Amino acid sequence: MKNQFVNPGFLVNYIRPLTPWCGGIAILLVMIGLWFSFYDSPIDYQQGNAVRIMYVHVPSAWMSMGIYSFIAISSFFGLVYGHITAFSLAKAAAPIGATFTAICLISGSAWGKPMWGTWWVWDARLTSVLILFFFYIGYIVFSKSFNDFSKGEKFSSILAIIGLVNLPVIKFSVDYWNTLHQPASISKFGSPSIHIDMLIPLLIMFFAFIFIFIHLLMIRLQLELNNRRLNIKNMKSYGDLK
Repeated sequence: MKNQFVNPGFLVNYIRPLTPWCGGIAILLVMIGLWFSFYDSPIDYQQGNAVRIMYVHVPSAWMSMGIYSFIAISSFFGLVYGHITAFSLAKAAAPIGATFTAICLISGSAWGKPMWGTWWVWDARLTSVLILFFFYIGYIVFSKSFNDFSKGEKFSSILAIIGLVNLPVIKFSVDYWNTLHQPASISKFGSPSIHIDMLIPLLIMFFAFIFIFIHLLMIRLQLELNNRRLNIKNMKSYGDLK
């Protein structure tokens, strides 16, 4: 049973019926999260209604780092064990992670303008997240830049693993450098300093984003496996012509 889950055909048959369920849960959580975020959470005494951007910005930031870790781990298993499924999962996840990172950067700029008086500053947190976005783009470009798709998978996987060094920089940038971002208020030791009325919608939106990711990953994984089969068939046809 353990080896069946790395078999592409078995995995597709397993996830296909789960895909619409994950999409439905994602829609439900987004609706609940947006309701709490916009209508049932308090206004911050300093930031006013601008604080509501947090409910999109913070979960998208968490997702951008989490998905990149998922890509790097999948890439590692693909390189070491040669699992087709691992490579396909990484390639399927990359555009989704890049989108969440773009949402993080855009929403962060929208939040920063009223708070800081500028759309962008080159502080450690913002710069390291921008670098993460470039790693995503680099991974996608490398994976599609070779006629032999297996070479693209290997080079992009190496890049993904190298990019892991940027994640601790993002995480601890507010602790070790002077930045405009506030220190951690949720993941710190002890009880979070964020008010429970803000924490609840934040966590709901985070779980909504997780299910959005899972839903899209399932769809894109099936597309990636189909593309792989087509590429292999085309390469065999080309070899026969030669």
